Amino acid sequence: MSTDRKAGAARPGGRPSAASAAGRPATGRRAGSLNTHLSAHLNTLPARTARAVRDQPLGAWLTGLAAAALYTVFSVTQWNRLSSPSWDLGIFTQLAKAYAGFGAPIVPIKGEDFNLLGDHFHPLLVLLGPAYAVAPSGLTLLIVQDLLFALSVAVVARAGTRLLGPLPGIALGIGYALSWGLQSAVAAQFHEIAFAVPLLALSLEAVLRRRVLPAVVWGGLLVFVKEDLGLTVIALGLVLAWRLRAAAGLWLSAWGLLWLILSVRVILPALNSAGQYDYSDRIDVGAMIADPVSAVVDLVSGTPKHETLLLLLLAGGFLFLRSSLSLVLLPTLLWRFASTQGGYWGPEWHYSAVLMPVLFLALLDGVHTLRTSRRRWVRSTAMVGIPAAVAACLVLLPGQKFTVLVEPETYRQSERWDAAHHMMDLIPEGSTVESGVVLMAYLVPDTRVYWLGNTNPAPDYLIVDADDWSWGAVRPSDAEAHAEQRYPGTDYTLVFAEAGYQLVERRP
Repeated sequence: MSTDRKAGAARPGGRPSAASAAGRPATGRRAGSLNTHLSAHLNTLPARTARAVRDQPLGAWLTGLAAAALYTVFSVTQWNRLSSPSWDLGIFTQLAKAYAGFGAPIVPIKGEDFNLLGDHFHPLLVLLGPAYAVAPSGLTLLIVQDLLFALSVAVVARAGTRLLGPLPGIALGIGYALSWGLQSAVAAQFHEIAFAVPLLALSLEAVLRRRVLPAVVWGGLLVFVKEDLGLTVIALGLVLAWRLRAAAGLWLSAWGLLWLILSVRVILPALNSAGQYDYSDRIDVGAMIADPVSAVVDLVSGTPKHETLLLLLLAGGFLFLRSSLSLVLLPTLLWRFASTQGGYWGPEWHYSAVLMPVLFLALLDGVHTLRTSRRRWVRSTAMVGIPAAVAACLVLLPGQKFTVLVEPETYRQSERWDAAHHMMDLIPEGSTVESGVVLMAYLVPDTRVYWLGNTNPAPDYLIVDADDWSWGAVRPSDAEAHAEQRYPGTDYTLVFAEAGYQLVERRP
């Protein structure tokens, strides 16, 4: 064989190499091929994005949009009626204001220099800062929560549409949107669980679609919403590991356990003014260990607990128990029912909101599983699962929070609205003011607000609201005398008195 033949025989079969054929190094050809492939990939991104958008079930997103409108109407009417069921909206409005100003979440309503990250572990609430910066108002937080809940409605309806079809999927979304847990949460006004609800919906939807990474990512973020959700993440990870045979589920459970321990044992005590976790006494673990039989009996005893369980069974159409996703309900139910605080047991307030996406996606999963059964009677049972759940939600509707939306007076502004805002306009920006619960969220954007039930420094202004439930049975009739008695050595002067409001100003 000649030397020339050898030089050109770089491949079997006598074919010349790319270097000899093209007269340049082979790496140049490879680089050009790589650039061409990358360019083709990038050119497909818009097409892929457009395809992903087209694949979204329109009905599901319209259901979510309708839910957003419903929730927002309720919140706006509640705001206009000066309805404040608790001090939480004022607290979280102060938190959002602090984050908007790139500061630590110091909340004077809870106490002078009180860091709210020492109360509950919710760093994800930093996302409220930009929204509040654009629209500095307590109403902004209500609308943010409404939109987050509505997003979860779209996700639940989307999952239902993809597994069962458009009509059952939209019906599932409607039943979920009107569920008692979400209604109670909207009526209770803003709480940190607003972020947990869509995260749970997105994570569980990913589990149903057998998509491990999104399930882990969405579920993993729950630990930054509230410390007790670490328990939920542990359960979610175990279900993911068992259901999809994915080791990532075990890592997710470990992640939940890690942040549960870190938040309760390290972070919260470090940031708490008393150096402790304020809620550690809500469950008497020692007593439960000493008498486990009584602990189990107590766990399921009490009318409020029975009401919560019955509502779960009705709203979930019972078929949710067929799904392994229903196990994710247990951590929240267990810590609530084990608590010595009766306020956690019943269906009121916001505590059941995190149960709703789990309940309805477990129902969806249960129905979908039973529809594939070989037994006809089982398939027939599955067919009535979604209609039964929707019917239960509609039957329960007259006793729920949204029933006020059919009453004309709901849409009337409070008769005291003008007087309240005229009074608040008299308070200079940046002043300190002590108030009851009702006006807190309205005062926060322009002032430093204290709650009348705490030990506070003498404020620049003090409000006595004859209709504010914060006072209890005894309400001061003379705001000046009350203020000077509360803060000895001060001199307060009445500057406003109208519609049951009294505003006094501290003189130098």
